[in-house]
Amino acid sequence: MGERGIPGKSYWDFCTVLLALGTGLLAGCAAMDEEEASWQADSRFYIKPPHCVDIPFALRLCNNVGYHKMSLPNLLDHETMEEVQQQASSWVPLLNKNCHPNTQLFLCSLYAPICLDRPIYPCRSLCTAVRDACTPVMEFFGFPWPDMLKCDKFPLDNDLCIVFPNPNATLSTSSQASEVCPPCDNEMNTDIILDHLCASEFALKMKIKEVKKENGDRKIIPQKKKKPLKLGPLKKKDLKKLTLYIKNGADCPCHQLDNLNSNFLIMGRKVNKQNLLTVIHRWDKKSKEVKKAVKKMKTHVCPTFQGVFK
Repeated sequence: MGERGIPGKSYWDFCTVLLALGTGLLAGCAAMDEEEASWQADSRFYIKPPHCVDIPFALRLCNNVGYHKMSLPNLLDHETMEEVQQQASSWVPLLNKNCHPNTQLFLCSLYAPICLDRPIYPCRSLCTAVRDACTPVMEFFGFPWPDMLKCDKFPLDNDLCIVFPNPNATLSTSSQASEVCPPCDNEMNTDIILDHLCASEFALKMKIKEVKKENGDRKIIPQKKKKPLKLGPLKKKDLKKLTLYIKNGADCPCHQLDNLNSNFLIMGRKVNKQNLLTVIHRWDKKSKEVKKAVKKMKTHVCPTFQGVFK
């Protein structure tokens, strides 16, 4: 068998590099001639040639991804680390939801591709599996799967591309995914609270008067008194008649709503004239994490999401 043409190192040496990461990521490591590839990976042009840089800790999406250096520009045409960090941070809340075991692998293969002599894209099957598992979670928050990650853009598995480290990953997704309503399934952690603040348009401290089921959603009616922490598209007059919804959340558990005798930290987004709940936490006065998060909210700078979710 012949080797595929990867300048500077043999095809098998290249496969060994990826396998050494402990991930077993490469599809098509059986050698084939370059002309047999049905998908051409790199027709991109940059002002600066690709170069290898350290993955900064601030690129939280790819913390502990399994390698320490990435190619810049990346495979989404981000040419500066500032742009990479800004755009990648919009995915961190989804990563925290564990909607698929390979969400980080898929996203980081694009946002922080491993340094190699040629770009290696995720396989279409990897994209499809992550998309199918994570889209329902994203829809809870009013986000669609973005056009920039349409799976038909990626190569088939018989080309050189990144596949599942575990072939049975798709079978385990349903058992790993949480049955709790996604807005109610959040760790009480300062960084995670701030990530969700950035992914949400408004944030309030309030009490809840009543919870109802309505057309497959869960309808949340607040009490009159509310303290805005972030208003976003809302105006103060909107707070008087504010109603919130957990999209498709009529039947999934939300333990925070089992007892309404407390204040809540509420975050949400306005989608199609509905105010969707994205996060709910009990406002625990003793919680250091809540106190730190609320203090940081005043100066915290959020990334811009419009470039990702259109």
